[in-house]
Amino acid sequence: LFLSFSYSSPALPIGAHPLDEKYYDAELIKCKDGSKLFPRDRLNDDFCDCADGSDEPGTSACPYGKFYCRNVGSVPKFVFSSRVNDRICDCCDGSDEYDGSAICPNICVMGGNAASYQITSHEKDEDFVDDKADDSPSNLGGSISIVILLQGGLIITVLIFLVFRRRRRQRKTGR
Repeated sequence: LFLSFSYSSPALPIGAHPLDEKYYDAELIKCKDGSKLFPRDRLNDDFCDCADGSDEPGTSACPYGKFYCRNVGSVPKFVFSSRVNDRICDCCDGSDEYDGSAICPNICVMGGNAASYQITSHEKDEDFVDDKADDSPSNLGGSISIVILLQGGLIITVLIFLVFRRRRRQRKTGR
């Protein structure tokens, strides 16, 4: 039996760190770099108002913005906001691809951070920001990487099987 708990709040915008809940709760918000004020309705509106990107934690509008991956069941991390909705799953929980243009299953509980880097990441992760230790596949033991790849392959195989099974059933029932 697996239980899932979510620590999200309606006041917390997508891509924001949970510790910033009170910061984003105000109706008039000051950019974190102190440069200007912006109204709450301009938060995550896909237009960069703050040079530091603090008004766009959940979009790719700001060049210096950072998106917070909660990765419940694994290691939370930040990725550059340029990686948001780019059709590549950078967060193991898939939260960086919320617009639906990419299907990102939540693989956090299976060591998903390393699997997502290996299977779907950009060629080089030089601009990757992580608030924890480096957990890239090259720093993992070879056997752990193989296990993670096998788990990912198993998930994909099961999903393909279920799709074909559903199609076969639909053909039989004449739908």
